[in-house]
Amino acid sequence: MITRPAPPPHRSDEARGAGRSYAPVMPLDAADLRSRLVGPYGQLDVVASTGSTNADLRDATRDRTVLIAEEQTAGQGRRGRGWVSPGGGLYLSVLFRPAAVPAARLPWLTLLAGVALIRTAASVGVEADLKWPNDLLVGDRKAAGVLAEITQDHAVVVGIGLNVAALPPDVEPGVGGLAPTSLEEHAGGPVDRAGVAVTLLTELDRLERLWRDAGGDPVATGLLDEYRAHCGTVGRSVRVELPGGHLAGTARSVEADGTLVLRDDAGKDHVVSAGDVVHLRVR
Repeated sequence: MITRPAPPPHRSDEARGAGRSYAPVMPLDAADLRSRLVGPYGQLDVVASTGSTNADLRDATRDRTVLIAEEQTAGQGRRGRGWVSPGGGLYLSVLFRPAAVPAARLPWLTLLAGVALIRTAASVGVEADLKWPNDLLVGDRKAAGVLAEITQDHAVVVGIGLNVAALPPDVEPGVGGLAPTSLEEHAGGPVDRAGVAVTLLTELDRLERLWRDAGGDPVATGLLDEYRAHCGTVGRSVRVELPGGHLAGTARSVEADGTLVLRDDAGKDHVVSAGDVVHLRVR
């Protein structure tokens, strides 16, 4: 783990674009977060900078270990792509060891994290939805993403990147050309990043415990229904980018195993377990 001291507050206009005033973004206080999250998590650390919080936790042993970084220099998105980590965001990973959950249900942790993000956005007055499987969208702009990795010993590292403070003007669009956005840009005022961290980790804890206690069953827990209620992909015309090409059609449903059912123009249904979904605009 990186043990460099926390950075100074992120300042305003020079870093984030002239003509708009921004409050400084204060570094997160690990001791404060531990005191507010006592019990749910086994260990919590905040570091100034690291390559990737997911990579740092792959070898951790303790269930429910949390690592938060002010900066990631080698953050990863799906399919090995880089993840941009602008200042003022929330970049964290949690190691879970749900030993009693069947391996086939472990991928649900990434959708579960998406539901936790929906609840977190709502807590600051931001209405959002999910682009399958777990991108948090406000309108057609991306505010957060999730990357879950299953380790060889049945643990799962769930990494979340959430834009909290207003973004600098030079942040580039992500996969599919989605422009980025942040909670603060839609909340109508400043957003407390520490409060967002506590809310997100609290909701993640509640959902994961419920899911774990039910043996990973998303139907019995109501998780599937909640996910479907907030999934903006279903009913949309989409293109799914796959390693060997792409599929296009209408997203029909999200199934109990977390897969997406897409119906192509010929009326044939396809089951998609992984891939990058692009929401197509109606012409």
